[in-house]
Amino acid sequence: MKKYISLFLMLFFTVLTFAQKTVSGKITDDDGEPIPSASVTVEEPGKDAILAYGITNSKGEYKVTFTSAESNVDLKVKAFNQKNLVKQITNSDQILSFKMQSEATEIKEVQLKTRMITARGDTISYDLKAFDSKNDRSLADVMKKIPGIEVNTDGTILYQGNAINKFYVNGKDLMEGGYGTINNSLPKDAVQKIEVLENHQPVKILQDKIPSDQAAINIKLKNAVTMTGRGEVGTGFGDPWLWNVKLTPMFFGQKSQWVVNYKTNNMGEQVENEGNILAFGSGWEGTRINASQNDWLNVENASTPNLPVKRYLMNNVHYLSANYLTNIDKKKEWELKANANYTNNAVERESYTESNDYQRGTHYQTNIHNNFYTDKAKGELIFTKNAKKGFFKNTTSFSQFWNSDRGLTDITDQFGKRQGDESVTSPTTSFQNSLSTILPWKEKMINIKSYINYQDDHQSLDISPSSYVKIPISFDPDTNTYKFFDFGDVNTIRQNFNMKTFQANHSANISFTNKGWTFTPEVGLNFSTNKMNSELLGLGNNGTLGYGNSYSNNIKYTNTKPYAAVGVNLKTESWMLFAQLPVNFNNISAKDDERNVSKSLNKVTFEPSAFAQYSFASFWKASLRGSISNNFGDISDMYAGNILSNPGSLSSMSPLNPINEINSKSAGTGIEYRNPLNNIFFNVRYSYSYAKRNLTANSLNVGTGASTIIYELNDNTSTSNTYSAEVGKYFPKFKTNASLNYKNTESESFQMRNNVGFENNTVSQSAGVKFNNTYFSWMSIDYNATYSWNKRNNIAGPNITTNGYNHNLNLFLYPLESHTIGFYWDQVNTSSATSTYKNPFFDVSYQFTWVKKKIDFEVKWMNIANRKLFETYTVDGFTDTYSRIQLRPSQVMFTVKFNFK
Repeated sequence: MKKYISLFLMLFFTVLTFAQKTVSGKITDDDGEPIPSASVTVEEPGKDAILAYGITNSKGEYKVTFTSAESNVDLKVKAFNQKNLVKQITNSDQILSFKMQSEATEIKEVQLKTRMITARGDTISYDLKAFDSKNDRSLADVMKKIPGIEVNTDGTILYQGNAINKFYVNGKDLMEGGYGTINNSLPKDAVQKIEVLENHQPVKILQDKIPSDQAAINIKLKNAVTMTGRGEVGTGFGDPWLWNVKLTPMFFGQKSQWVVNYKTNNMGEQVENEGNILAFGSGWEGTRINASQNDWLNVENASTPNLPVKRYLMNNVHYLSANYLTNIDKKKEWELKANANYTNNAVERESYTESNDYQRGTHYQTNIHNNFYTDKAKGELIFTKNAKKGFFKNTTSFSQFWNSDRGLTDITDQFGKRQGDESVTSPTTSFQNSLSTILPWKEKMINIKSYINYQDDHQSLDISPSSYVKIPISFDPDTNTYKFFDFGDVNTIRQNFNMKTFQANHSANISFTNKGWTFTPEVGLNFSTNKMNSELLGLGNNGTLGYGNSYSNNIKYTNTKPYAAVGVNLKTESWMLFAQLPVNFNNISAKDDERNVSKSLNKVTFEPSAFAQYSFASFWKASLRGSISNNFGDISDMYAGNILSNPGSLSSMSPLNPINEINSKSAGTGIEYRNPLNNIFFNVRYSYSYAKRNLTANSLNVGTGASTIIYELNDNTSTSNTYSAEVGKYFPKFKTNASLNYKNTESESFQMRNNVGFENNTVSQSAGVKFNNTYFSWMSIDYNATYSWNKRNNIAGPNITTNGYNHNLNLFLYPLESHTIGFYWDQVNTSSATSTYKNPFFDVSYQFTWVKKKIDFEVKWMNIANRKLFETYTVDGFTDTYSRIQLRPSQVMFTVKFNFK
């Protein structure tokens, strides 16, 4: 680990050393008047490559920082109605002022050409027309091809490898982080350009005071008032009859914006995730969460493949959402946002696995058939004022879940063959309110924040027959035998669970700013409490059987944490620094009288975090970050009565154990290069993480996958080293965007199984390539591929190396105007020393476009080879597993696609 830190620190400080070359001065005309908006570039002699550039301000002043190994460089100055100036200067810090000679510019012919990528300050703009192809229809289609930008499978947008913090349309944040709907359904024809706002601080009163290392995306539409949207209506045949409907009208005005979205299909598209919050903004805005259930109880789940979801998802989904924004004052400072969505989804899944347990020397087969039913609704109301003279934001949200899951499992192991019928019902109610306000007070700012969260989870797990469950509850190493839980003469085992959660976080701070530095002392109180009740019952012909205190809980957990902190921030032209220095007063208690649980912890901790970034030579950024944190567990580490969380897992904490303590440390460094003039983007990063725990989970596993988890007082540590690199370039002459990436992670951890401790060492590496080309008028192509290889040093069994390869190819041919033929190829391979599994998938499509009406008619044949099973091989610390997963069969869809305007 030390060699990696030394390497990256050496690289970091070497770059800083070379970066101290700055040329500044003033540009004037013959009369000594300053020339604004003159461009100043630094280039290496004899090379057509710009090292750095700058633009003069209204006073004619410029400043350019650059890095070069040459002894001399060329300084070039250009301005309208002035004669170009070129001067060779030494590679050193210096102040140079120039007087330009007037030269009238005779314009015989004017040709306006928009650059595909332009930069102004911290804003990089992309002309959408430069990157789209004939087959692209939505914003997301084009955004995936822009250098420096990635779109993950869950819809998250990354810039230079990091998630964005805001997604705007014409400068307004309608979606509040849930931007997937707009990204997938906004027609590309409505968009003029995409702007990346680097180092974006979304709270206006904090701009130039509190820096940010995250970027935002702003979608600039062609018209100030735009009524648009996308729609699709499709039907097809397969097994069963197929449908696909997408209707997403949108309106973007100067005072109000709205999006209404209804999507339904049974063809494998996961549209219900479009409402997920993907960008969380700034912590100064308050708290934003994706409301979710506390899933303590679960049925056994069938495996899912490493494939695009459309290949295996057997769904029947209805998703409805509406988002509305309006200004409620004449100054357009106050905004009201109302968001709501509803999901009804049924998913079917099936898989077959064969596993070998190295430690126990056993072999077992499992076949699982699932039905998952999701029924949930969410409503949200947001009031916001975001102005230079003040900030206010209050977010109120309510979520309700009515979910249920089913599982039918067949297992063949050393106990013979048995079948279990499983079901979970899990209604949940959730309410949150977040308030944050920033008030100016003379030269200072006062910030008050309040967050309240209440959640009520009810869950019930039924398993029948009781003989299906084979869970060891103790292990005798002398005789190498287990004692199993005896459920008695019952037909059904029922695990009931209920937990009420209340959380309240309140804080106040005041900020002082002087010469770019901002100091923010803060005091706050974080409070949370959980009340959990559970019981394990047997339901039989003779009534209901309770299994006693050892299998029930009635515990109350409370965490009270007052804290005092100082925030330190610096924002200059080159430097950006922010640090948080909190002192936390942790007070934790857990009490369950019937099970003799009475635990408490009172501890003061110092948990600093810091980030520093240095920008130099116009295109380079170097950064360092680090943090120390302490986690003292939660109610899931405190309960003493056993809980049957699924048919194969029984777990509890000993009342004699102390409260779980986890000390974590992390550090990282990185260097970025983004040159919009030459269309090059590059980054290299290193990160290190360390965690120390005082409790270790000991898994009693008989070699069938079922286990009882016992937590023991035993210190253990885990470490991870990750370094990655990515380089991308857009070649405008060939209309090609290409990138290469590499990632390596080395991790060490400790596990206990059947009272034996094991050290696990894992090395995971991956390399990938992305490529798209729209050079030919008759063809466009998108291709990405990843090769991965993993090595696990396993004490429990043999050391194993596995490899994986996958690629996605989309090829479109345009033989005639308005006609498109598409070919799609997904390939996923896994291999080890003894086996190789190859999984190819092919689709083909034909599309006719009614250009005048902007309507597409598409016929698409998916999974041409009718491949119904996905095969793969995986390895963990104690088992290797062969999996066979059910896929969607061959299907044909006819779809009509259109814009609303």
